[in-house]
Amino acid sequence: MLVDEVEAKEGYVKAEVHNQITTIEFYHPKGNSLPSRLLAKLTQEIDHASHDDNTNVILLRSVQHDVFCSGASFNELVEIKNEADATRFFMGFANVINAMRKCSKLIVARIHGKCVGGGVGLAAASDYAIALEGADVRLSELSIGIGPYVIAPALIRKMGLSASQIAIDSHLWRNSDWARRKGLYSELHPNKESMEESIERLLGSLSKNSNEANSSLKRMLWEGCENWDTLLAQRAATTGKLLMQEQTQTFLSGFNKSVVF
Repeated sequence: MLVDEVEAKEGYVKAEVHNQITTIEFYHPKGNSLPSRLLAKLTQEIDHASHDDNTNVILLRSVQHDVFCSGASFNELVEIKNEADATRFFMGFANVINAMRKCSKLIVARIHGKCVGGGVGLAAASDYAIALEGADVRLSELSIGIGPYVIAPALIRKMGLSASQIAIDSHLWRNSDWARRKGLYSELHPNKESMEESIERLLGSLSKNSNEANSSLKRMLWEGCENWDTLLAQRAATTGKLLMQEQTQTFLSGFNKSVVF
């Protein structure tokens, strides 16, 4: 996908359609993190693909980088000064997760590198995640005084109570094989060539399926999650409230913004 100088500096979300496959790609120079404007754009592109008659399947990917996604923008997080703004901030990922849930098309995620925070949520909310060895995972939210409340429903749906392990031990990285064994990743590949071959095979197969058959399977897989509009909004509000606690604010005030959280 062509990128101009501004996009290279500020990040982007782009979508392209080829052969019934919509590829949605995101990028940010800080660990493929997602500030609010990119989260809104990602939500928009997922919703657009959901209603596109020329799309049978979606590939979600980020630009090649050590990190698939390091979650929401930490630089933006530390600038929040009130609970209302905090809730709006956390609704960014809530909206993306909800868009992935509601999307009528199956979503395949290409996980080429580490996932932190909301990045783990993207893997969990995808319908099929194909990962590369080294795509380790960590939920660091509890260590700063909040928690992965917004993405937790997607994690628990995919991983069961195994999700509590990375939520509670927020300092420990879990390796990519752990993520595969716990159900977060559908496949784990030893090299990029093997990963790309599997992605191409699966997308080619799904793109030729009946669109209605794919959509019916998607609806079946997400049965029981119909209350997420309300649930995720409540979780965003809870996280926003916790962000404003004195202990959390003290931690954030001393945090080095140049570090990928």
